[in-house]
Amino acid sequence: MAGDPALSFAADGAELHAGAAASLLPALEAALAGLPDEQAGIRLHGIPSLAALLSPNLPIGALAAQTLGAGTRPVRALLFDKTAATNWALGWHQDRTIVIQKRIDVPGFGPWTAKSGLQHVTPPFALLESMITLRIHLDPVPADNAPLLVAPGSHRWGRIAEDRIEAVVTQCGTAPCLAERGDVWRYAAPILHASAAGNGSRRRVLQVDYAAAPLPGGLRWLGL
Repeated sequence: MAGDPALSFAADGAELHAGAAASLLPALEAALAGLPDEQAGIRLHGIPSLAALLSPNLPIGALAAQTLGAGTRPVRALLFDKTAATNWALGWHQDRTIVIQKRIDVPGFGPWTAKSGLQHVTPPFALLESMITLRIHLDPVPADNAPLLVAPGSHRWGRIAEDRIEAVVTQCGTAPCLAERGDVWRYAAPILHASAAGNGSRRRVLQVDYAAAPLPGGLRWLGL
């Protein structure tokens, strides 16, 4: 499946939308200007211009709204900036946390952690299954510069224990998510994914999680 653009969101949990962010790239880069360079991952919050660009009324957020429907909104964003000076690899895993405005102990939510001063919590897995992740490519990602690797269909396996991940990846197979500048990949939030170290060329990716459902027990999404 090397670089297969025919991956289907419905079947595989991953789908390429070529050029979907191209018209918004200048505005996105302006919104991100002034952030520290060469960071493994910056959690983005309090940038109103960015939140507006990612709304479901514009081309990027509309990709999430196609699946989630009314109420779709961006609830978390991270900027990854791989360069020769800041390079890393990431083993196979599922994303399992969300960001909340304020800690409130609600059954099924936990454990809690603080990252970059923000409250993160592991929610019931069904909530993660209702979310969409978009990766917006600000630079090209060829096969030799750390494309995200996904295990197609792994989002349908539920919460995967650490000691089962290797077996699930073997059964599902792997696919690299190659991209050009302005491309957007859409993922089912729980899909198993990984990446290798890059080749030293800059590789910036804006990753945004979307949700539509409200949270229970007084919990509120932090949002952007």
